[in-house]
Amino acid sequence: MTQASAPPAFRERPAAGEASGLLVLHHGRGADEHDLLPLADVLDPARRLHVVTPRAPLTIAGWPGKHWYVVPRVGYPDADTFHAAYALLSALHDELWQRTGIVPARTVLGGFSMGSVMSYALALAAQRPAPGGILAFSGFIPTVDGWQAQLADRGGVRAFIAHGRNDPVISVDFARSARERLVAGGLDVDYHEFAGGHEIDPSHIPVARRWLQDVLADEPPARAAAR
Repeated sequence: MTQASAPPAFRERPAAGEASGLLVLHHGRGADEHDLLPLADVLDPARRLHVVTPRAPLTIAGWPGKHWYVVPRVGYPDADTFHAAYALLSALHDELWQRTGIVPARTVLGGFSMGSVMSYALALAAQRPAPGGILAFSGFIPTVDGWQAQLADRGGVRAFIAHGRNDPVISVDFARSARERLVAGGLDVDYHEFAGGHEIDPSHIPVARRWLQDVLADEPPARAAAR
């Protein structure tokens, strides 16, 4: 097992004009930064958004692709590898906000499987800026030593959750639990289940596209103050 310590590699898809928001898509287990780039084109066909797809830092012998953390038990990431990835993503998100001038409130953090776990982790931590939204395909809010969700000041964060009822990798119960926790914390949650397994259901793409457009509705781009 090897864990990268340098800033994660990533791909970028700039907006067609001045970006009205930032979409960061974190890939799932065993994939890489190329995996969700095509998803950006179907979620944002008008190219209104600046899109970034980071690469996870961890390589595990015997497994293809990259990983955000070791999985000793579904729902409970290994603390050391989780926190290492969390720190690298924190630095990357901060750099993106600084470089693009797009503020956290005009940002959606999303992903598939363990990529959505990292999106929850960065979006809900008390010490991190609150994004505009969380786009969670087939994931869960993690339980891990040294991290906990802070929902008291996240009322303005909106969440889109989609999960298969027959998911053999991450049970749909995790998605239902996430919905309950977020709603109880005052977040606006757009929740969807489908009959499939561990996948992104194509029928939910148009719904997710409309949700994304609503969260980052057209308006003069919110830019960070000049530094």
